[in-house]
Amino acid sequence: MRGKTLTLITRPGIVVDADALTLEFSKLKIRQAPAPGTPVVLRVELVGTKSFGRVVVRPSGRSFGRWLLRRPAALPAGD
Repeated sequence: MRGKTLTLITRPGIVVDADALTLEFSKLKIRQAPAPGTPVVLRVELVGTKSFGRVVVRPSGRSFGRWLLRRPAALPAGD
């Protein structure tokens, strides 16, 4: 992949392994903190070359139900 940003949004139980990814003038940011006792459901392995961009792995900011209904994480107090 060349340029731009690759963003992977994960949920608990998904582990991203970027050890085989070769970075050329790129940055890698992985923000995943597996909760103790959570089984690994899916393992994603990034392989190849990333040039001139970023790779970001982060957990979701919303639950699946809120994402599905397109609701924000926090609703205003008056609604």
